[in-house]
Parts: sequence; C-alpha cells; structure tokens
Amino acid sequence: MTTTTALVVTRHGGPEVLEVQEREVPVPGHGEALVEVAAGGVNFIDAYQREGIYPTDPPYVQGFEAAGTVRAVGEGAAVAVGDRVAWSMTIGLHAGTVLADSEKLLPVPDGVELETAAAATLQGMTAHALVTDVHRVEEGTVALVHAAAGGVGQLLTQMIVNRGGHVIATAGSAAKLEIARSRGALETIDYSEVEDLSGAVREAADRLGATKGVHVAYDGVGKATFDDSLASLRPRGTMVLFGGASGQVPPFDLQRLNAGGSLYVTRPSLAHFIADREELMTRGRELFEEIDSGRLDIAIGGRYPFAEAAEAYRALEGRATTGKLLLIP
Repeated sequence: MTTTTALVVTRHGGPEVLEVQEREVPVPGHGEALVEVAAGGVNFIDAYQREGIYPTDPPYVQGFEAAGTVRAVGEGAAVAVGDRVAWSMTIGLHAGTVLADSEKLLPVPDGVELETAAAATLQGMTAHALVTDVHRVEEGTVALVHAAAGGVGQLLTQMIVNRGGHVIATAGSAAKLEIARSRGALETIDYSEVEDLSGAVREAADRLGATKGVHVAYDGVGKATFDDSLASLRPRGTMVLFGGASGQVPPFDLQRLNAGGSLYVTRPSLAHFIADREELMTRGRELFEEIDSGRLDIAIGGRYPFAEAAEAYRALEGRATTGKLLLIP
C-alpha cells in the first residue's frame, strides 16, 4: 500500500487539533486525476471548517486550495499526466498526493510557478468574482478595501486599480498601509488609530471625488468593521461581506439599509461563481493571464511544512500576516 502525508483535523477546535498522518494513496477512477501537490494555500475557510462554523465531520483532511502536477489519470479525465494544475473549493487538499475531479482542475500556464498558483487560486478567483460579478468595478469606482495588506486585500486592490477604480485601504499598522499603497491604494487608514472609521473613510472618499460615500465596501473582516462599512456607503452603495476574520456579523435590522440610502448587502461565496465548468475555466484563465502578464503580483508571506501548520493558522487568525501563507507537503 502506498501512502501519502496528510494534514488532518482530528476534532473541531483551534489549530492545536491539526495532526500530520499517513493516508493511503487512492487510484483514480473515471474522470479523476491523481495530483502530486507542490503547495497548498492557507485560508480562513479552513479555520471556519475546522472550528465547525461551516459544517464538517472530523476527522478529515484539511485544505481548500492547492497546485501540483498530474501523476495518474482515470478513463475520461479532462487532464493528462504531466499537466500543471491548480484547484480550490474542494476539501481535503492539504496532502502530498490528492485525488481530484479532473473537471475542477485549472491549467496553470508555463509562466506561472506552481507555488504562485497555489497562493492565488482561491483568493484570486474570489477577488475576480468580487470585482466583476458581485459588484462590477468600472472607471472611477471608489472602493473601500478592509485588511488591504492581506492575501485577498492585496489582490482586490490591484484588480480594482487595473479596472480604473480608486481604493481606500484600511489596515492595522503603518507597515501594512505601505503595502496597500504599493498595490495602488490612493488613500490609507490605520483603523487602530481612528475613533470614527466611517468618518475617516468618507473624508478620504470626498478627496477622491466621491462626495456621498464609497460606491462599494469590500469587507472580509466582518464583525469589527461591518457597521463602519455600512456607514461609509453612498446611497444605493453595496456592502460586500466576504469573510469574518474578526468574527461573524450578528443579525441586524434590515431597516438600516433603507435609512442608509437603499443600500445593498451581499454575502458571496466563490462556489456560486464557479458553479459550472465554463465559468470556472473562464475565471481561472483570466486570473492566470493577469498574473502571467505582470498586472497582478502575488505576495507569498510565508512557507510552512505540514508539521508547522498550526503556527501558520495562528498567524493567519491572529491577523499577523501580509500576503499569502503556503503549506508545503
């Protein structure tokens, strides 16, 4: 029996419940591919699943994003042995070798490193969906981006700027704000130093010509910033809540949307924006084209072996990171 190393969630809880185990390497069946993983991305969704916020049934192999090389295929597979691929939105990817539905595998161009693909696929397609479909960013769009030095934040900032928009970035330190500026943010706010965050955002929006507030707020922080995000919007502005790094947002009175100026609130999940293969392939192709062309830079903030995975997640959940963390089998 051939085995592979895997990172297993043994029970619901914090990073301490992670354990490195050996698992049997499966044989690919019809339409499946066996992928040797080069790297896996560290994401908040892993933590939400591990903690039981998103329903899971431990023990299970963790991981929602990876890239690697196809080593074996079953009959009718959509990929070939030797193909470089990346994929996400499928649990169980933090392992040395992973069995995959070949229809969900994205081809990685030769000009894109596999580690870069592993760092970009989930967050990159998420950011792409947020600026193209959830709220279409156009020339002159003024957008608020929270945690702009983080993985999604850096990608969002670059994509908004690439589409002619203007970014007001928030972060928790001067160093992180400098990162946001390097990605193209025109206005930056240290939310640890302002008492009235929404007021500071509105002042920044005014300097950018948005006198009534921002067109859209992209908020992956959640509980700590949600109210200020709503208060920063112009009438008919859009609040895009795509994560909860500071905790989940509690229920609120929908009349607040009316009082704020017929506001929109949405809670998107990438799964619904790559629901069919054609959309998945289009989104993945456009993402990798932006990376390959140099229009989108992927910042890797750290690489950890499986044995140090708990450290990586503590850093992520403690919001002590910039860029994307990777786990290397």
